[in-house]
Amino acid sequence: MPTPNDPAHDLARWIPRLLAVWREGRRGSRGGRRPPPDALLPDELREVGAAVARLSRGLTRERELAGARYLDEERLLGAYLLFYWPVSYLQARGTISELPRRPRAVLDLGSGPGPMAFAALDAGAAEALAADRSARALSAARALARAAGEPLGAREWNPARRTPLEALAPGRRFDLVTMGHVVNELWKGQDEDARRADLLEEALRLLAPGGSLLVVEPALRDTSRALLRVRDLLVARGHAVRAPCLFRGPCPALLRESDWCHAERPIDPPPLVTQLGKAAGLRKEAVKMSYLVVAAPGEGWAAPPAGRVFRIVSEPLPSKGRLRYMGCGPEGRMGLALQEKHVTDANRRFESLLRGDVIEVTGVEPRGDGIALGEASSVKVVAPAGRPVPAGPPGTPAPTTAGE
Repeated sequence: MPTPNDPAHDLARWIPRLLAVWREGRRGSRGGRRPPPDALLPDELREVGAAVARLSRGLTRERELAGARYLDEERLLGAYLLFYWPVSYLQARGTISELPRRPRAVLDLGSGPGPMAFAALDAGAAEALAADRSARALSAARALARAAGEPLGAREWNPARRTPLEALAPGRRFDLVTMGHVVNELWKGQDEDARRADLLEEALRLLAPGGSLLVVEPALRDTSRALLRVRDLLVARGHAVRAPCLFRGPCPALLRESDWCHAERPIDPPPLVTQLGKAAGLRKEAVKMSYLVVAAPGEGWAAPPAGRVFRIVSEPLPSKGRLRYMGCGPEGRMGLALQEKHVTDANRRFESLLRGDVIEVTGVEPRGDGIALGEASSVKVVAPAGRPVPAGPPGTPAPTTAGE
């Protein structure tokens, strides 16, 4: 059950606002019986469910809508507002919670109708500026801000025009710049990685000291690997990653074409999202995304926690008599395995880890392509998924080559 001040509780307050804004902008919505404030009528459900299915196909399967101006189309904007807006909101809340400090001023680039911006405001930000190329999406964001009494500004921003980002708010600096499901839709082609990295570097220059750039992308293999390539370019240019990376060198998930890295947070979706997902043939039992949090220019990497630590980067991988995960830490990416016969009170926590948890292990030994835990091993969760990783003491060693 959601409790006050948690993301699910906060999101529940947005559902009637999203429905009201959608109905206000929907052609032919006036007339007929008064609709419920937190649910769809049967004809509305059919209309929006079909649009959600179309949007899902176009962004996650066939990908023909990636980079297109789909938010300018009324029905697709409606599908986004009622299904993907809540999902993006939860993605933002699940990653903003990893920041070392609460942001005050936020810039949301490629905002659409503002789920990332409103998530930042609900997480404690004092003001947010949404920037997007779609006038229709920005109009919906303004209407949501009025309904919620939130301090949201809005500006047109079209990355294809290459207007300097500084022009959005001359002289201003932000504690957080967000880009939700934007980068993967820009500049398809041979030089896409470099051009995307250039844009992120430009966004980094808008940060105040101690600020963060948050990039959230779909948890698809191709989009996740593309984000990791951009991550490597930024690291090579001297930028420090706050999350999710504990490894400072080139991303080891890129060594094999079959690997990628994404986060997953279990959720209890709002009834509206469940209803629409069923109508569209989609299930939302967890929020999945690839993400990257980059520190402001000039800030170094945080020292990793003391001990042998790993972030869990896979689902549980059970086999006969054994449980295995993939972990990625300061020494690189490797398998972590524990046989059932070796489970003790000290290592039992291994059986219930979630993707994204950061753990410390002791009493392990090399085994195959990773390490094996035994009866003498212990497992401690240093940072649950979605929480900041505590910095270790200055000077804590941090290898930069996988396997060192």
